[in-house]
Amino acid sequence: MKPINIIMAVIGGAIAGAAVGLLFAPEKGNVTRQKIVDALKRKGVKLDPDKIDELADDITKELEK
Repeated sequence: MKPINIIMAVIGGAIAGAAVGLLFAPEKGNVTRQKIVDALKRKGVKLDPDKIDELADDITKELEK
């Protein structure tokens, strides 16, 4: 496995972990999702708001299994 793949996997895992942690925070979903968008922007990741909703829905579905 190439080092860049390992680095990308670690970064992706960190982002997913942070997103899951924020989704379980005791705030409204839209406030939490905005925090996710802001955190991703600070890290240089730009996602369409619809993509954030899809990501949040996918995480929720996986956690419900």
